[in-house]
Amino acid sequence: MRLLVITHVPHVPRDGHYYAYAPYVKEMNLWFKYCDTVTIVAPLQNETHTVIDTFYAHNRLQFVPVVRFDVLHFKSALLAFLKIPKICIQLFKAMQKADHIHLRCPGNMGLLGSFVQIFFPNTPKTAKYAGNWDPNAKQPWTYRLQKWILNSTFWTKNMNILVYGEWKNTSLNCKPFFTASYSENEIVPLELWSPNTAFTFVFVGALVPGKNPLYAIKLIEKLLYQDCSVTLKIYGDGPLKVSLEEYINTNNLSQWITLMGNQSSEVVKNAYQSSHFVILPSNSEGWPKAIAEGMFWGCIPLATAVSCVPNMLDFGKRGVLLTMQLEQDSKEIFALLQDATKQETQRKAAADWSRAYTIERFENEIQLLLHP
Repeated sequence: MRLLVITHVPHVPRDGHYYAYAPYVKEMNLWFKYCDTVTIVAPLQNETHTVIDTFYAHNRLQFVPVVRFDVLHFKSALLAFLKIPKICIQLFKAMQKADHIHLRCPGNMGLLGSFVQIFFPNTPKTAKYAGNWDPNAKQPWTYRLQKWILNSTFWTKNMNILVYGEWKNTSLNCKPFFTASYSENEIVPLELWSPNTAFTFVFVGALVPGKNPLYAIKLIEKLLYQDCSVTLKIYGDGPLKVSLEEYINTNNLSQWITLMGNQSSEVVKNAYQSSHFVILPSNSEGWPKAIAEGMFWGCIPLATAVSCVPNMLDFGKRGVLLTMQLEQDSKEIFALLQDATKQETQRKAAADWSRAYTIERFENEIQLLLHP
């Protein structure tokens, strides 16, 4: 099988390999196991790969570089219209040679791919929609447009759109899906929490406004004012790092709150294993891996009710659905910290749910998509 992957994820070429964001690459390597040849159409960047990047594992991989573009501003939109025709030609030629077309959405390359795939109604296709499929969510018009094209059985044939959650008014193209980070071999019994240790919270994600890391800090600050024995470790990097450091230092919180920066998946895994709660007060998510990963290791999740998160948390039975109202959220968390029985019930329910979605199950579902 000749698999074509179209993605907006930027790649770094080094020593004969192509590096990109590790969680995405690790997933694609599972797809590649069932393909003879792989072609990737994506942008390249001349930067050094980081600790959160890894490379593809396939010995018959072709890379087709495309120029990067966006339509965020008037000037960039004008430049994009000059670049788009050449990119569409590249996509068309690549699709002509493919036995299976795989789009990574949402994103600008996914949008172009969703248009060009219309000309290939007989080619089997999948689209991994990694964002929020909720039709009522406030999203950029480019996101809504590619969702509409992909969901349309008139324009899009032979397609499985892999979406997180189950939503009304979706077509037969849509297939509820999931993702996974850990293997069945890693499942071990949960250890009992010591009643005398401080509660450890962990935040894993980019330090950007959409992830609201400052809200996580303010929640811990609020609990500290209520004499709770709590700490927070924040894993990730981004444009908010400096302002978060300033807030922590200005409010004398450095004893309890630590910015850990970007770390390897193994370091983050150890952080989950040694934490009690995983927190992600995000504005928008698809399948928040930080929450699912924390739950796998028995962390109680604290997350906003976006996308499929309410289902992940069983509407509050497996964790706390944050309202983004500081007083209300801190009050609910404070009550949970005083209730050891509820803690044990929730963490066990969280782990049981997450451990149903293993890499083995994920890989089996991918194989069925490629070879039905």
